[in-house]
Amino acid sequence: MTATATALTRELDSRYSDGIEVRLLWRPHDDTVIVAVSDARTEESFAIEVRDGEKAVEVFNHPYAYAASRPKLAYAA
Repeated sequence: MTATATALTRELDSRYSDGIEVRLLWRPHDDTVIVAVSDARTEESFAIEVRDGEKAVEVFNHPYAYAASRPKLAYAA
C-alpha cells in the first residue's frame, strides 16, 4: 500500500502514462474501491466505483471502458 490519498481513502496503486494518471483508491469506512482518473491533456478528472462482482484490477487497467457504461463520480485531483 502506498501513501494515504486523503483522510478517508487509501491509495492501493497508481500509474502514470502519456499525461494520464490512474489511481486505485480504497475507502475503509465503507469498504468501497474507486478508480480515479486525471488526464493532464484534456484536464478531465473523474472517478468510478468498482461494483460488486467486478475485479478492481480490471477497472484499474481499463477505466475508460468501465466509465463509458455508467455515471462518473466527481473527483478532485
